[in-house]
Amino acid sequence: MITLKLDLKSDYEKGTDVAAKLLKEGKTVAIPTETVYGLAASAFDDEAIKNVFIAKGRPQDNPLIVHICDEAMLKRIAKNIPDRALECAEKFWPGPFTMVLEKTGETAKSVSAGLNTVAVRMPSNKTALDIIRKSGLALAAPSANSSGSPSPTKPCHVEADLDGKIDAIVFGENCEVGVESTVVSFCTNPPRLLRPGAVTEKQLRELIPDLEVDKAVLASLDKDEIAHSPGMKYKHYAPKAEAYLVEGDSGEFCEFVNSKKQAVAVCFEEDKNISINKIVYGNQKDESSLAKEVFAALREVDELGVKTAYIHAPSKNGIGLAVYNRLLRATAFKVIKL
Repeated sequence: MITLKLDLKSDYEKGTDVAAKLLKEGKTVAIPTETVYGLAASAFDDEAIKNVFIAKGRPQDNPLIVHICDEAMLKRIAKNIPDRALECAEKFWPGPFTMVLEKTGETAKSVSAGLNTVAVRMPSNKTALDIIRKSGLALAAPSANSSGSPSPTKPCHVEADLDGKIDAIVFGENCEVGVESTVVSFCTNPPRLLRPGAVTEKQLRELIPDLEVDKAVLASLDKDEIAHSPGMKYKHYAPKAEAYLVEGDSGEFCEFVNSKKQAVAVCFEEDKNISINKIVYGNQKDESSLAKEVFAALREVDELGVKTAYIHAPSKNGIGLAVYNRLLRATAFKVIKL
């Protein structure tokens, strides 16, 4: 695996040039985005996409998000784009916002997992945008981790999961947002929120007052139900330890976990009275801090070697809904209400 460092200006230009060249050759390259690290490959190359699925161990029925850098790329891969989708793109792009649209058929079939739609977004991360521009390719890029494990927000997370399985990793900055993009389908009327993220439901309703929230945001898909977006599967983002999501105030949570001597508590800064091992993943009143650290905290659970973890549930406000959504899947919907 080639490691591309971007520490100096000369390193940055060389590193992004090499990454773009590898992608044009059909290789797999892990790149930073503002959400999580993505495992990128040409969205037009079925063989390259196949190698992404193999490296991750990802099920073939889980669609990928295509990353673009301009409107010309959007029109190359999507058609019959509704006005409301274009309004959302104008407001939220570049940024952590994905639209599910009718596809043109130019992307590799495996990108859409057999659906007649394509999920597309324009990242705001400069490194990602520069690599897309230099390659001239729309890039399919799921999270750069082993399928089902916590998403990578630092380059060391990618190394831990995929070293020896991919062609290159771009060592950029740690991810600013920390959870995957908001996904909205514009192939339904009204549009439907499939996955929450940093672009919140409240922000979306300013442009889409009749937005529907898919039941899979807070519940599991029914058996044999099709996933129309990444992140809708039953279990995802999970540590190896048995994990539980715990709802309750700080006093209740601390009292509960202190009785679990062989476990670890994944908690808020405000949870002061914990006597067992703990991992703090942010401030309860600052949901963005929770989003930024939640996946790193889940990885730290396994580094401690514990068999059980109890995670203090965030609110469902703002980006807190995205964190709650990820933790539901990380715990396979095992919720304890105190």
